[in-house]
Amino acid sequence: MPHTQAIRYLSRARARIRGLLPPRDDLAGMRASPREDAVAGLTVAVAALPLSLGLGVASGLGARAGLVSAVVAGGLAALFGGSRLQITGPTGLLAVALLPVARAHGAPGVLTTGLLAGLVLMAAARFGLSRYVRLVPAPVVTGFVTGSAGVLVCQQLPAATGSRGGEGEGVVVPAVRALGDLAPDRHGAAAAMMIGVLALCLAGGRLRPALPVPLLAVGLATVLSHFLRLPLATIGPLPTGLPAPSLGFVSPALVPQLLPSVFTVVALGALESLMTAAAADSLTDAERHDGDRVLLGLAAANVITPVFGGLAATGTVCRTGINIRAGAVSRLAALVNAAAIALVALTAGPLVAAVPLAAIAGVLIATAVRMVDLTALRALRGSGHGQLAVAAVTATTTVLFGLVTGITVGAVLTAALALHAVTKSAAVHRMLPRQTREGETPTPAPDDTSVAVYRIDGPLLFTTADRLLKPISRSQATVTILHMARVTLIDATGVLALGEAIDNHHRRRAHILLSGIRPNHRPHLDALGVLRRLRSHEHHAFPAPADAFRYAQRALLNPRALPGPTPTGSWLETDDTMSG
Repeated sequence: MPHTQAIRYLSRARARIRGLLPPRDDLAGMRASPREDAVAGLTVAVAALPLSLGLGVASGLGARAGLVSAVVAGGLAALFGGSRLQITGPTGLLAVALLPVARAHGAPGVLTTGLLAGLVLMAAARFGLSRYVRLVPAPVVTGFVTGSAGVLVCQQLPAATGSRGGEGEGVVVPAVRALGDLAPDRHGAAAAMMIGVLALCLAGGRLRPALPVPLLAVGLATVLSHFLRLPLATIGPLPTGLPAPSLGFVSPALVPQLLPSVFTVVALGALESLMTAAAADSLTDAERHDGDRVLLGLAAANVITPVFGGLAATGTVCRTGINIRAGAVSRLAALVNAAAIALVALTAGPLVAAVPLAAIAGVLIATAVRMVDLTALRALRGSGHGQLAVAAVTATTTVLFGLVTGITVGAVLTAALALHAVTKSAAVHRMLPRQTREGETPTPAPDDTSVAVYRIDGPLLFTTADRLLKPISRSQATVTILHMARVTLIDATGVLALGEAIDNHHRRRAHILLSGIRPNHRPHLDALGVLRRLRSHEHHAFPAPADAFRYAQRALLNPRALPGPTPTGSWLETDDTMSG
């Protein structure tokens, strides 16, 4: 028996390990198009190298930390992640979030924060929390991609001159300042090189998409800069080699103080990675990403990377866009990117140090231009309900205030538009009885002073309650019948407004009868006392309006006021739809 249990345990363990590895289809895809993936990976590496170094410096840990993050985190996330084409590495969001930690606690605090964030992300992947991020609407994703392209452009304008923005300035102010610096009499060579590389990348990508145009453009720019001795800012000396793994930075005493920063890194990392994976889906025809595996790959990256002295990492929409636009097909492109950066760090530091930042800026701006999906924007324009406006506001807010604010504002606007659409669809209709049996004498409809019948269609919420119940509250009929079978949703405001309408009728000694109450709405009506307000409520709530009408004739009205047989038919709305 113990032997059998051990076998079962080992079998489950093997199944879990297999579940962590890329599916067989992905492994086969890595062998299908090695040339395209290699070119894409090298193209990303050219752009990612200076970004990784700069973000390492911005985090307070130094250039080597950014380099390690691009190599170790990029490789692990590519292997274990749930998006085949996503590139993982250091980002501006995390660099900004970790800089206060570096100032307060030094490198041990930053590395411990990354390690703990990786463990929390692992738990998030285990419990399937990625499904909540999938609820982000399509206009928000499109706006996020467009805004990220704007951020990329703004970042590269100062980089072309080798300048940096001040703390807290965001990306727009330094970009505007850099435009002035790019004047011909100040940094004309940088402006000319950036524009030249940009034009070459855009034209070459359209005319010769099979060629690695960005690589060729950067190589040509570097050669020209060297032989013409142009006064251009360059990448500069690179740190050589990668540090040995170590857990010596872990300090349990720091953990309570680091927890707020840990959860900030978790939130930013998960949101940016999952949004980047969603953006990659929108830029390609590939299958949808696996959100839980995205978090799992990110968790593995952030648990291991600090051991080598690297910065916390997340999915990067800009580098992922470069990867896709360069023709990546499988995970091999991200692995080539990580390997290329590692190879450069070990062997080609002096060569890469001479690459002009203006040339890198041209490549990245060209990438940003291609990231804007005009087809998706046209589709949003034709979908109505302000979807294009949501994308535009999301993009603008992302550029001005950052990713998290942009996503939040876009989601709130989308919810407001959805609520407005639902509210607009709600209506209240006046109804009249009709006979259904042929050959019978039609029953005369009651006049307005005896019975009035209304039907509510749609939600009875805080946004619709006043408009829908106003005709009922103003009704002067002795008996008002309210049919609620088509009420889709009801909230506390709607219930309380209904109770107020009942009270108004009772104060003038009139009656309200309810019909067609849905079983799932009855607890809300009962909990807030609406049913108790109905006189003898067990006789004032009916399955159908015809039942309520018969009760009104028989028990509440003078029989002489309503001649003729009791109607037994169904109910039809009149031509008038009440809007209040």
